Amino acid sequence: MQLDITDKRLLELLQKDSKQTNKALSNALGLSVTAIYERIKKLENNKVISNYVALIDKKQVEKEFVAFCHVKLVQHSKDFVIKFEREVRKLEEVLECYHISGDYDYLLKVLVEDMEAFRDFMVKKLTTIDHIGSTHSMFVINEVKHTTAITL
Repeated sequence: MQLDITDKRLLELLQKDSKQTNKALSNALGLSVTAIYERIKKLENNKVISNYVALIDKKQVEKEFVAFCHVKLVQHSKDFVIKFEREVRKLEEVLECYHISGDYDYLLKVLVEDMEAFRDFMVKKLTTIDHIGSTHSMFVINEVKHTTAITL
């Protein structure tokens, strides 16, 4: 789908606050409420907009400990990759998982309460997945930038 300048401006506004009313969006963009509604539906139908979510303050829900874990599989067979990816999707502590190039095979973003919870996650969950050869973890000291917005 080819996005025009109005689609891009609409997406920028929705990324800042997806709870804005169509009336507020129409005022910001100088379009009718109906035109806004139709553009949003078109963006949803074409999977440009895939979901709407609430962003939660980690501190308020006592899940401030962020770790990044590199994972290396013992070998890169199709079966090992499929099984690892299936199992890691089930881990609620894992917010993001990427199959990456380089010395490790995967990069996981993990969110838990504290170091003790992270240790439990590593010992009782992550490292129990078959075919993991090694892991390497790093802990966030300070979050310098965090955004979900994609610049258009």
